[in-house]
Amino acid sequence: MPVPGAEAALQGFVLALSALFSIVNPLGAALIFAQVTANRSHGERVMLARRIGLYAAIVMLVSLWVGASVLSFFGISLAALRIAGGLVVAAQAWTLLAAPEEREARKAAQAEPVQDAPEPGSLDEIAFFPLTLPFTTGPGTISVAIALGAGRPEGEAARLGYFAGASAASLVIAVLVLLAYASADRLVARLGHARVRVLGRLAAFLLLCVGTQITVTGVVDVLGPLLAGRRG
Repeated sequence: MPVPGAEAALQGFVLALSALFSIVNPLGAALIFAQVTANRSHGERVMLARRIGLYAAIVMLVSLWVGASVLSFFGISLAALRIAGGLVVAAQAWTLLAAPEEREARKAAQAEPVQDAPEPGSLDEIAFFPLTLPFTTGPGTISVAIALGAGRPEGEAARLGYFAGASAASLVIAVLVLLAYASADRLVARLGHARVRVLGRLAAFLLLCVGTQITVTGVVDVLGPLLAGRRG
């Protein structure tokens, strides 16, 4: 029988992988990345992909580990974080599910300054802004990561296992971003927008389920003690 820490690690990995993949959508973002970096060489695009992958990993890990703790410092309870975070995640998922075109247009607008940026010397600058923030890991990704951090289980072993699993999932997403961006031109040729949009909607439905689960957990945290008190 697996120890609680191992179970929590698996739970954190699966939950975070599905949620972060849905909101980051490396395949869909790679198609836009290919458009806005069309005037750059393949070597420059690969270099950008590596840096964006690194920066995206940092953004997700900091949000996951620190975000919920910072909000708790200001007196916000864990249950409130779970309810609010779950609702935010569900709202993001509904937008992705109902109107993916709006998100694509917003992402294209966010990355537009890259087309007018100076050539090689500005790679470091544009890799972080706007290609990492807000294009790849924007407010939606940060809020999802914070909500995942708020969904941590009780108990030290389970909590550490959960964060380890969620952190591993964040690194997997960062690697997928790197690979998708580095081979963006091939993805455009093989997949196209229609297939990527179908995959994006399937991922958005998973994200909606994750947001609902986080919200339900928060509601149970609030109502459980009240119901137990009335029974007593």
